[in-house]
Amino acid sequence: MFSFESYINLPLVWGGLIATAVLLYVLLDGFDLGVGILFPFAPTDNCRNRAINSIAPFWDGNETWLVLGGGGLFAAFPLAYSIVMPAMYIPVICMLLCLIFRGVAFEFRFKANRSKKLWDMFFHFGSLGAAFMQGVILGGLVQGIEVEGRGFSGGAFDWLTAFSIVTGLGVVAGYVLLGATWLVMKTEGETQGWARRAAQYILVFVAMFMGLVSLWVPFLDTSIHLRWFDASVLPWLLPIPVLTFALFVWLFVSLRKGAEYAPFLCSIGIFALGYLGLGVSLWPWAVPFAVSLEQAAAAPESLSLMLVGAAVMLPVILCYTAYCYYIFRGKAPQDATYG
Repeated sequence: MFSFESYINLPLVWGGLIATAVLLYVLLDGFDLGVGILFPFAPTDNCRNRAINSIAPFWDGNETWLVLGGGGLFAAFPLAYSIVMPAMYIPVICMLLCLIFRGVAFEFRFKANRSKKLWDMFFHFGSLGAAFMQGVILGGLVQGIEVEGRGFSGGAFDWLTAFSIVTGLGVVAGYVLLGATWLVMKTEGETQGWARRAAQYILVFVAMFMGLVSLWVPFLDTSIHLRWFDASVLPWLLPIPVLTFALFVWLFVSLRKGAEYAPFLCSIGIFALGYLGLGVSLWPWAVPFAVSLEQAAAAPESLSLMLVGAAVMLPVILCYTAYCYYIFRGKAPQDATYG
C-alpha cells in the first residue's frame, strides 16, 4: 500500500510548509503593519488616505498566512505547539488584541467624522503593538524555551529579556521599511516623497538591529556558534551575509536614484535572507533547543492526510493572492474609497 512516509520526510515537508507560511505572513502583512506604524506621521490627510487605500485590498487576506502557520503548527507539530503556547501566552494574546483593535480601527475610520483621529491612533498603535509583539515572540523562541519532559517548565515572563526586546524593536523597524518601500511603489507625488524619506531614515536602524541580532544569535547556544564559525561550512553560509549587505547597498542606491519597484523588492530580499539565517541557526529544532522536528511531529498517518489537503488548498490560496495583487496593481487612489 502506498504511503507518503515511505518516500518523503513528512516532518521536514511540514516544517518547510509552516516556515514558508510564516515567511509569507511576515512579508505580506509586514508591509501593511509598517504602513500602519507610519500612518500618523504622514504630512497630510490626503497622504494618509492614499496610504491606507494602498493596503485596503490586501490587509485582511495577508493574515491568512498567520492562521495557516499557527494552525499548521497545532496540527503537524502538536508537541511543539503545547510547549510554545504556554511559554508565549502573554505576547501572543497581546499581539492578537492589537490585531483586533487595528482591524476595527481600519473599518471605522472610513465611516467616522469627529472621531476619525481617534481611530487613526488605534490603527497606528494596533499596528505598532502587533509588530513589536511578533518580534518579542521571535526573540523568545530563538533564545530557547525551558522544557522538562514533554512540557514547558519555565515562568510566565521568560520571554521578556534584553534579546527579545531588541528583536521586537528590530521587527518594528523592518516592518516600517517594508511599509515605506511599499508606499514608494504604490503612491506618487507628496506621499511617495515622504515615504522615500522615511525609508532612507529607517534603513539605518534596520541595518543596526539586523547586525546586532546577527552577532548576538551565535552566542545564545553552542550549537549555533559552532555552525556559523565552522570553517568547513562557512563557505556555504557566507553568501547569506554577503547578499544581505549587497541588498542594503542596492536599496540605498535605488532610493537615492528615485526607483519605485527596486526598494520594495530589496526589502523583501533582506527579510527573506534574515529569515533564512535564522532557519540555518535553529535547524533542526521545532522548539529551540529542546525538541526536534522529528520529536514534535504528529503521527505519519495524520501528516500524510493533511498533506493531501494542503496540496489542494495551498495552490488555490496562492493563486487567489496573486490574482488580488494583479487586479489591484498600479498606484493607489487619493480619495477615501474603502468601504
